[in-house]
Amino acid sequence: CKALAHNLNLPAEDFQQSLKIFILLLIEKNMKIGDAIKSRKSIRNFSLEKPNWRSIIEAIDYARFAPLAGNINTVRFILVKDATKIEKIKGACQQDFVGKAPFVVVVVSETARVVKSYGEFGEKFSRQQAGAAIENFLLGLTERDLGTCWVGYFDEPMVRNILGIPEICNVEGIFPIGIVARVKEAPKEKADLENVLYYDSWKNKYMEPKTRITTQNI
Repeated sequence: CKALAHNLNLPAEDFQQSLKIFILLLIEKNMKIGDAIKSRKSIRNFSLEKPNWRSIIEAIDYARFAPLAGNINTVRFILVKDATKIEKIKGACQQDFVGKAPFVVVVVSETARVVKSYGEFGEKFSRQQAGAAIENFLLGLTERDLGTCWVGYFDEPMVRNILGIPEICNVEGIFPIGIVARVKEAPKEKADLENVLYYDSWKNKYMEPKTRITTQNI
């Protein structure tokens, strides 16, 4: 490294820092979508190091590319970094780990916009596209080595009051975000493919000609 830094006429410390950034970017760019999906997990332990807020916004940007009913975007993201508000949100969730995150993202749906176009189906469509947008967001965080946990239990009126969210909007979830603390945790088992996949009819686990598909033989 020192020889290369000398050839490039760069101070050794500057060169090492630039090399580190380049390697991290290379790793980030080479993460495949399947890797992000399989490595995503709920994180409740955060490092004391504060993440770059720009990385969170980049992950939020992925949400814009989720499928939308009639291309009507109803999903909104509130990035909270105010420590006082985060403490209040922790109280609304009744979960201490929420207050230990340096950032919290609150996801909200403006459901009325899609209901206006699709009537009684609009509520369903709004929830579906919120889930799709949130998954894109979660994968974006995973890609950037940031951790979060989807918190679905909270006092919604209290959250509305803290952040000034109108009553006509739905609070879809709360996401405390931080750099993942390297704590050893036993991996959680996921459902086997053969237990979530049916063919042609409910509960039929066999494809014709009769073959049972598992993760190992696809």
